[in-house]
Amino acid sequence: YILFILLIIPLTLTGQNNKIDSLKSLLKKNIADTQQVNILNDISSSFFQINGDSAIYYGNKAKELAAANDFERGLAYANKNIGIAYYYQGDFKQVLSFWEESLKSFKEINDKDGVSNLINNIGAVYFAFGDDAVALDYYLKALQFAEEIEAESKELRIYSALVNIGTLYTNKEETYEKALIYFRKAIRYLDFIDDQQSIGNLYTNLGSLFMDLEQYDSSIYYLDKTLETYKDSNLYAQPLQTKGKLLVQKGNIQEGIKLQTQAVELSKEAGQKQLLAKALIGLGESYIIQGQNTKAISELKEAKEVSENLDLKYELKDIYQFLSRAYSNLNNYERAYYFNDLYAAMKDTVYNIETADKIRGLQFSYQIEKKQDEINLLEASNEIQQLQNKRQLAISWGAVIAGVLILLLAIGIFRRYKFMKQMKLVLEKEKDRSDNLLLNILPEETAEELKEKGFTEPKYYDSASILFTDFKGFTNISAKMTPNQLVSDLHECFKMFDIITSRYGLEKIKTIGDAYMAAGGLPKENSTHPDNVARAALEIRNYMDKHRAEREKEGRVFFEVRIGIHTGPVVAGVVGIKKFAYDIWGDTVNIAARMESTSEAGKVNISENTYQLIKDKFECEYRGEIEAKNTGKLRMYFLNNLKVGELEPVRDEKSKVNQEYVS
Repeated sequence: YILFILLIIPLTLTGQNNKIDSLKSLLKKNIADTQQVNILNDISSSFFQINGDSAIYYGNKAKELAAANDFERGLAYANKNIGIAYYYQGDFKQVLSFWEESLKSFKEINDKDGVSNLINNIGAVYFAFGDDAVALDYYLKALQFAEEIEAESKELRIYSALVNIGTLYTNKEETYEKALIYFRKAIRYLDFIDDQQSIGNLYTNLGSLFMDLEQYDSSIYYLDKTLETYKDSNLYAQPLQTKGKLLVQKGNIQEGIKLQTQAVELSKEAGQKQLLAKALIGLGESYIIQGQNTKAISELKEAKEVSENLDLKYELKDIYQFLSRAYSNLNNYERAYYFNDLYAAMKDTVYNIETADKIRGLQFSYQIEKKQDEINLLEASNEIQQLQNKRQLAISWGAVIAGVLILLLAIGIFRRYKFMKQMKLVLEKEKDRSDNLLLNILPEETAEELKEKGFTEPKYYDSASILFTDFKGFTNISAKMTPNQLVSDLHECFKMFDIITSRYGLEKIKTIGDAYMAAGGLPKENSTHPDNVARAALEIRNYMDKHRAEREKEGRVFFEVRIGIHTGPVVAGVVGIKKFAYDIWGDTVNIAARMESTSEAGKVNISENTYQLIKDKFECEYRGEIEAKNTGKLRMYFLNNLKVGELEPVRDEKSKVNQEYVS
């Protein structure tokens, strides 16, 4: 299915060069700096489908001039345009960086239209990453902002958010009906939409959804409408690929392959990498159905290379599944089993129960918030009426017994003073208590941002060190313990882990069952996080060795810890709108977990990245390589001990080791 990002891009490139030349000529005239910024932004957007590097170049010129003149609106559109150019180049990391800056500017000028647009676009990037829960959170926020817009663009923003929510629900068969509900809501706004790309996108998604529902007449109807809408456009490959797949499903394989081949060629010409991956996958599947498995493997391998570069999880899931089927048809069962394992792992990644629960929770919370707004409005009206009645009564009584009222007023003021004094003390205590509770689940900087703005923005960290632990044979050990003993022993271990990680300035992320996760280098960036995490890991290992010796002496069961560490870039932020959770994402997290799962009991297993950063201060032992998904071979080392002379905790201006523990 096609991601819908409202980029405001023309459907045809005809006449674009003339438009660019005309805009460039305006720059030579004596005009205000803000007008120059607007023209530079127009030139940047005109280059989107012609030359991405030129779009970025003019976007940066607009950004520099806007910043120099404190022109916040021009700065917002400059960052947005640069992000769009990087989006077409498949560099999603850069996309998020510039769009978050653009979103910040739109919020500064209270432009709800721009805010809704950017939040919706950022959600689409997370959807491309396969993170449906975060994507839906952004989509629902975009819809809320869109409903508050008073300008003519209100209908367009509501429409775009509804289409994206519907597209998200097309990922699973059990949510197809929800997808139809949101698409039908979007159709009601078509009379207000003058952007052909937006309309064609909705038709394409409807055609694809009806194809999966095997309602082929409806599917062909919407696909043909899309083909007519996208005629003479570089977006023509979208519906062409989908219609080719439909013809193959109906048995007209030769004609279907012909359309899909044309879609591949058009995608390459337009530089649409994500669409190219989808077209290649569809063509590969069709070749399998036709029995040309060797051709299928060739197309799927090309799709695999594109999808891995863009980290397209949904596309990789389909690629692994079809490669497994093709190799099986060729009796190459070794490769078939290999890709089947990759398919199962990727399927678990994008279709997990936790994500499904988050999506249901976000949808439910959104509906509850809308109802609560209505209730609050009614309550406010009732309170106003009650206040008016009391005021009228007070005036009537005041005319009759003014002297008594003065006396009562004096008494009331005195009592109110005492009451307010007491209430102030109570409120201050409750505020301190609430702040402490919030700091127990969120980092201090994140909690302050949440209290100040009501939301938090995700942040990218170039370098952080991630620590994972779990207990070897935990399931078998727990079966030998009573529930009270199990919880008590886990609490004892994790309490000490909390004390140790706090001592070295690490941020505890979460515990899941017997697994414990912490990170160094965030939320405050510092240069000492690899050392701090390594020292904490050794202290946890030593504590668990002592724990084991004591339990063996007493003849009791004991836990044996495995520890893994990796250092690299991550994205961190708060997800959800109830029961906030600070979390981190990225390949760095996956590799750290992989280091832990391939460690040994009583050992600390570290990656090559971490080893290079700490090797001068720690004794390490090379232990070989492992194969990691989407990464290739990884070198591993056992972290044994500190080198002689490296016994004191690491401290610098940016990272202070906390010597206290607050439960």
